[in-house]
Amino acid sequence: MTIRQMLEAKEKSTLNKYACLSSETLGREQEENLCDIRTNFQMDRDRILHSKSFRRLKHKTQVFISPESDHFRTRLTHTLEVAQIARTMAKALELNEDLTEAIALGHDLGHTPFGHAGEDALNSVTPFGFAHNLQSIRVVCKLEGDNGLNLSKEVLDGIKNHTGPISPFTLEGQLVKLADRIAYINHDIEDAITANIISADDLPFKSLKVLGCSKSDRIDTLVKDIIICSKEQQQISQTPVVKESMDELREFLFDSVYLNSPAKTQEYKAKNMIIQLYHLFLQNPQKMESKDHADANELGDVERKVCDYIAGMTDRYIVSTYKQHFIPRGWSRNL
Repeated sequence: MTIRQMLEAKEKSTLNKYACLSSETLGREQEENLCDIRTNFQMDRDRILHSKSFRRLKHKTQVFISPESDHFRTRLTHTLEVAQIARTMAKALELNEDLTEAIALGHDLGHTPFGHAGEDALNSVTPFGFAHNLQSIRVVCKLEGDNGLNLSKEVLDGIKNHTGPISPFTLEGQLVKLADRIAYINHDIEDAITANIISADDLPFKSLKVLGCSKSDRIDTLVKDIIICSKEQQQISQTPVVKESMDELREFLFDSVYLNSPAKTQEYKAKNMIIQLYHLFLQNPQKMESKDHADANELGDVERKVCDYIAGMTDRYIVSTYKQHFIPRGWSRNL
């Protein structure tokens, strides 16, 4: 018996009857030989963790564009917090931690530079629209490696449906969807307070009374509530009062931080940068540094490749690229 087979047997004997077993995966788009050591979902997690797209998350905006402090969240630290919260709940509920972690680590791989401002900019100019969850699927299915990462269908479903109206079909995917919301609500509050955008006194008292006044207390309340409601159940859920309080905090963030705050005053510049580069590369695909993107010759293909190219950029790389093409340099004999 291989190590993988022993791990699969352990899953069958220890996990919740509604957990997704790695030995019963719906499979991959392209069949592969099984690993002797790792289960299918462990392989998925490792492929995501070692990908270039995952490494680039450390230089992509979460909420605050190019913050001067090193302590504000980036897209990478957000992802790690989501994975930690989701795994804690998965362990308590006896669900598949490896599947949970794989979905959590991959859920934001398709995010643009400058966070949701970049997402909005690309959505406004591309004829096919843009959504970061769908771009994450494109990253893992087509753009990473030679022909994508060939992930399990359960992981793909969890990544695709971590946001939006459709619920993932695995309990592990449903956990990540809630863990994502728990993480960003609470760490965005902390970052906004650190940035002097809001103060702790501004937070809605009704929500704090239910969830707690500190970040730690709120996360603890939310996690415990999900565990209690979801134990031995066929779906992940929350009590109405806790869900209502979490939604109220989220609405407060949209009103006070995401849409109407001093932190957003520079977003129009970020959007204009993306839009200008999109049109530049659309007319001049040879200016894209990646040969894979520059080889496009059909209009539809060019639009897709330009979108992929820009979406994959980090904040600092897109600023550097913009300067190269739109900001004049001082004259030199060697230019």
